[in-house]
Amino acid sequence: MRYRILGVAQAEDEQGAPVALGGPRVRALLTALARRTDRTTTPQILIDEVWADDPPLDAPAALQALVGRLRRAIGKDAVASEAGGYRLRATKDDVDLFVFERQVRDGKAALDRGDASTAAHTLRDALALWHGPALADLPDRDAATRLDALRLQATRTRLDADLRLGRAPDVVPELKELTTAHPYDEALHVLLIRALRDAGRGADALAAYEGVRRALQEGLGADPGRELRRLHTELLDPVGPGGPGPVPVDADHRVRREGDGAGAATRGGRRVDIGSFDERPTPHPTEDGHLPGPDPRLDPERTGNLRPRLNSFVGREPELDAIRSDVQRARLVTLTGPGGSGKTRLAEEAAAGLPQAWLVELAPLDRPEAVPGAVVSALGLRETVLMTHERAMVGQDDPLGLLVEYCASRSQLLILDNCEHVIGAAAELAETLLTRCPGLTILATSREPLGVPGELVRPVEPLPPDPARRLFRERAAAVRPDAGAALHDSEAVDEICRRLDGLPLAIELAAARLRLLTPRQIADRLDDRFRLLTSGSRTALPRQQTLRAVVDWSWDLLDEPERAVLCEASVFAGGWDLTAAEAVCTGSLAGALTDSVTGSLTAPVAGGVADLVGALVDKSLIVATPSAPHDEDGGGGMRYRMLETIHEYATERAAEVPELRAAAERRHRAWARDLVEEAEPLLRSAAQLPWIHRLETELDNIRAALHRAIVAGAEEDAGAIVLAMGWFWWLRNFRREGGQWTDRLLRLGAALDARRVVSEENRAHGGEGGDRGDGGDGCEGRGGGGGGDRFAELDRFDPLAAFLDAPDHEESHPLHGMRMRARMLHLFMLVDTDPLDAGEYPWIPEYILRVRDFFEKGGPDAATMPGIVWPMTAFFLSGWHDVRPSMDAALANCRAYGGEWEIGVTLMFRTHMVVDAPGGMPGVDDDLAELRVLSRRVGDRWVRAQVCSAAGEAAMARGFYEEAKGEYEEALRLAFEVGAYAETPFLMARLAELAYRAGERSQALTALDEANAAAERYSVTDSGAFVRLLRAQLALDDGEVAVAREQWEQACEMTARGTPPPQFMAALNWVEALVTAAESGPEPGLRKMVDALAGAVTGRCADVVTASLVESAAGLLSELGDHSRAARLLAAGTSWRGGHPRPTQERTGAERTEAAARTALGPVRHESERTTGAGFTQADALRELAEALKEYE
Repeated sequence: MRYRILGVAQAEDEQGAPVALGGPRVRALLTALARRTDRTTTPQILIDEVWADDPPLDAPAALQALVGRLRRAIGKDAVASEAGGYRLRATKDDVDLFVFERQVRDGKAALDRGDASTAAHTLRDALALWHGPALADLPDRDAATRLDALRLQATRTRLDADLRLGRAPDVVPELKELTTAHPYDEALHVLLIRALRDAGRGADALAAYEGVRRALQEGLGADPGRELRRLHTELLDPVGPGGPGPVPVDADHRVRREGDGAGAATRGGRRVDIGSFDERPTPHPTEDGHLPGPDPRLDPERTGNLRPRLNSFVGREPELDAIRSDVQRARLVTLTGPGGSGKTRLAEEAAAGLPQAWLVELAPLDRPEAVPGAVVSALGLRETVLMTHERAMVGQDDPLGLLVEYCASRSQLLILDNCEHVIGAAAELAETLLTRCPGLTILATSREPLGVPGELVRPVEPLPPDPARRLFRERAAAVRPDAGAALHDSEAVDEICRRLDGLPLAIELAAARLRLLTPRQIADRLDDRFRLLTSGSRTALPRQQTLRAVVDWSWDLLDEPERAVLCEASVFAGGWDLTAAEAVCTGSLAGALTDSVTGSLTAPVAGGVADLVGALVDKSLIVATPSAPHDEDGGGGMRYRMLETIHEYATERAAEVPELRAAAERRHRAWARDLVEEAEPLLRSAAQLPWIHRLETELDNIRAALHRAIVAGAEEDAGAIVLAMGWFWWLRNFRREGGQWTDRLLRLGAALDARRVVSEENRAHGGEGGDRGDGGDGCEGRGGGGGGDRFAELDRFDPLAAFLDAPDHEESHPLHGMRMRARMLHLFMLVDTDPLDAGEYPWIPEYILRVRDFFEKGGPDAATMPGIVWPMTAFFLSGWHDVRPSMDAALANCRAYGGEWEIGVTLMFRTHMVVDAPGGMPGVDDDLAELRVLSRRVGDRWVRAQVCSAAGEAAMARGFYEEAKGEYEEALRLAFEVGAYAETPFLMARLAELAYRAGERSQALTALDEANAAAERYSVTDSGAFVRLLRAQLALDDGEVAVAREQWEQACEMTARGTPPPQFMAALNWVEALVTAAESGPEPGLRKMVDALAGAVTGRCADVVTASLVESAAGLLSELGDHSRAARLLAAGTSWRGGHPRPTQERTGAERTEAAARTALGPVRHESERTTGAGFTQADALRELAEALKEYE
């Protein structure tokens, strides 16, 4: 059998007849085996070469089947099964690849002997073996790189032989095609110039030289090599009037230079100029087409090769100083960072002005062996030069030795630029040179450290906002004459720089788009940044011309596990820690595929993921930063994240493997659920602070997990996360967001139920069911639209109506308990943010009553959060009533089924209600004493703050203002400590009120300013309204009635956004009455005051509240001259206070009313009226006031 793999794989029998092989996989297997006829090939190597990055699930079995097919095609004995793998039974003479390599060696040897005819014939036969791209059936084209380079070398050697045979005119067309295809192949250009010269076309030869010189300068920043320069010199100084002739060659093939004044002689019958020989052998081209250069000892000393840049360098002043300092104290400094972060430019700027600074551009290299030669070339030694994509081999023996010899006695700075793709070779070279050349310093740029002893690594961070904006503006000015006007949208410019992570290259690419788009249009299109940012400099390296190419370069350097982890990590939002990575990432595409089939959520050994994450950090694709310490021992750990550009790229790559992405999302959702469920009880303990910090840190991840759970229809997972997060949302003032997530969860349940009904109806009528109402993955959103479409679909469902319409009140549903807890949480979240409007939805009271009924029955669900707040549903229903019985029942249930936190919170709610209710606060002291014990035992700072606040309310009601101040101050401290910022504005306002009541006006104003700022900062509307009420009172004291009215109106507007408690509405109405009296006189004010008192009584406000209202009414009656009623009502207020003192301002007003009544009535009657009024009930007072109003009609 004969095998041809220099093209599409073919097999021929002994008679030369082709053998039918079958499909591309069989041909790929034959190719892989034919490359290694002298040894056994392992199954893994065959799998990698046949399937590359896309192996089947059971690759070994698939390979075995493929071997069977190949044996059936070429004979069962042709492929041997041996220990460790398979081998093709063939000799090297049976495979065209090995025949080609032998003939190329023979042809080159013939030319070296001076037998140009044999060389040309042999090389033509070798090249004729090719019938297409080498190894064409292998999916990985890198395997053919060496053969492509060898083919090009054979072509050059054959053309050299043709030129020596005098065939210059015949080879010129072929050489022109080749030099066009390989513009940087100097050996081909030498051959073309020689052919043109030998064909008598001197002018064309000069033009050809100018063309290659310009190409090398513009494309690589390099000058032509020595052989090209020598040919150019000869073309400019031709021998004789006939122009240049063929290059004289001696029998031993040394090039002869004519016209240099040396004597002439004859040798072998040919004219030879004695002394005109270069005493070195003729420079044969290396396999990459480049020619060796001069001995560096013959060239004058140069002082570096840094070229001035054509555009400005923006920012980085601190980094420049730091790098210049680094290279003074360390001999190897490596600048690391992601692609496009400006490492190369920063290194060049740092080295600018330094003597003997040499830039070595490693980016064009694709073989590690080429690194020493690239340094030689950059230094001007030209032992070898840069190797480009032709994958050529090193041309001479020991470039490393030459470098050591050259650098050992010199003080130089080498800039090794873009080391990442040849990292091992660059590290080895750096270590060798630094240990042997004491005056040498190396400044490297790489996307990962070199890992050499003594290396100083300096990460290159993205540009800060100000320099990023400056860079954008400067580059914008270069592309648009009217840049100043175009950049007036500073908000869009800021967004561009922020979303591009401050990466200089990305910002420059965005600025280039200003030729076509405005900054706002660019910013709005950054979700598709890889398609948008494609207008880089034509003279930049290809990988620097588009944003995608920059990241592709890094991606191509990753192995499969690293790529898998990068894709899997793209499911994280806002960063992650190592524990999360180990829970979510596997580093294995095969593992992801297994997960997608079995549903398994298992991850590989943790250490493997940690190593892979570390590798991606080293490669600058993941950013690692220490997280802020939040444990008591100060430990914080490391936090990982991707720049937005890298994250978008990884997300796109993950989308190419849907199974990998889906499995990672499921593991991410499971990790998030485990995290919040572990955190939930600890948020209510003494250990709450680190867990609050942790949930805040992971908030974006939790949101992403919730979003995906809802999109996937995973109701159980979504419900678990929502319920576990409920207390956190409420505590940390994410109440509106918590309400929105809970609403989406309830809508998801309604949608799933509706679909289940449709599925059952379809089955009943003989159709397809397709029921996935269990809440598992794949319900909706997987195959169709994105999350936005899914949420829009959920908006069509009304969860309230769906619940009310459920035939059995949904009690048979397996998630009924979870849904009821979610409904209660939803009501709890909405109480401060977006109360349900019974006017718009008339069925809301029925809905609330049904939810309330579920928990009112008691049991474990009513003894945990959010079930413990069921008595609060009274505030959603029309009318106010005494909730004390409900609170007593809830407390008894918690004592039976709940823990100490639940008992404490329920008791605290009841204490607040007792303080705010009429009746003299019975039992409040005993409740407060128990609360203090419970709160200290539980350790929850929020509960402790609430206990202090309740104690402060009780103290205020009794007129113990100093005691109240101390309680509020401690409550404020604890609220700040736990981060319950929604509580802080009210506590600040209470302290302002205490200062006002104590007559400390300036202190009250300062405290009100602080409370208002906090209310605005944390969007606490009810506290903002309270602040404005207090300011209205202060304005009234100052006689600024218009200001008071304005403040009151603002308070009303803010109050309308929520569900204020009765005592606040009483205060609002009280201030309105005072403002009305100041504006229009006591009679209109009295009518308002009577309405306020009636509302307070209906709302069961505290005695102190109704006392203040009735005393204010007495003051207005006094102004109207009705001193008898004024005395009676003032006495009623005093009685309702229970002997506790009035605040300063109210005391002043009461004393004025009492003095006027005593004067008008006389002591005896005054005392009689007081005695009568002291026995008034609230109803008596309202009747008295109603009679008074009739008299003024």
